[in-house]
Amino acid sequence: MNESWMQKWEEIKDKLISPIDIESYFTSEEIMEQKMETMEIGNVSLPSGKVIVRDPLVYLNQKEQPFFVEVPKGNFPVTIAVAKFEDWGDRYAAVKVEFTKEKPVIYREALIGIENIDETDEDAFFGFNVDAGLACITDPEVVPHVDKFIDELEVENIYDDYFAELFAKSYKENPENQRELGDWINWKVPGTDYQIPIFASGIGDGVYPVYFAYDEQDKICGLYIHFIDIELEFSEFDEEEDDDEESGSQDNFVFLK
Repeated sequence: MNESWMQKWEEIKDKLISPIDIESYFTSEEIMEQKMETMEIGNVSLPSGKVIVRDPLVYLNQKEQPFFVEVPKGNFPVTIAVAKFEDWGDRYAAVKVEFTKEKPVIYREALIGIENIDETDEDAFFGFNVDAGLACITDPEVVPHVDKFIDELEVENIYDDYFAELFAKSYKENPENQRELGDWINWKVPGTDYQIPIFASGIGDGVYPVYFAYDEQDKICGLYIHFIDIELEFSEFDEEEDDDEESGSQDNFVFLK
């Protein structure tokens, strides 16, 4: 990140905002006739006030840069908004880290500071990549402890040989809103007091946006990962149904994989 990049970001930052009030996912009982629930999964440790959101099995390492916007230091509660789809089961639609109790009024996309923002489209987002069906929230000060533990563990497959048992235990202890293999853990990095929440990404592999939420005083009050745009998906679903009825098609539209 450099001065010219920051100047450009100041000019276009209000284009990089969420069109959805993501907090509504945590306060609404239904969205587009889909039932919603919330699930608290403990705290995340952010000792430096810098934030990394990544796929923990593929992209989490010391070379990964945090978002350039810093947040309060400490341990903060993490909540998952669960969409209870009748046909597709429970899916994690959004995840929130709550820094304050203030109400968000705007959500600006979280960036690292190296993105190409010269040709920013209001309908586009940058996001982070998921290739193993999982996401996590952590701090760059925590990552070296993760690397050290994994190196010393000396296993062939970190998920199969270590994390799978923890996810299965999570399901056994908290079966609500999880599949039998487990969909979330709050991992305390061995040898430390640092907590890293790890959870299934809403529709599996893909690219997902992260937003910093600001209150009416323009102070950071939360961080949100938006996995599933329910309004968009189900408005498209309704349009597909209408087209099928007009054409007589019996094909089913399914967006979850």
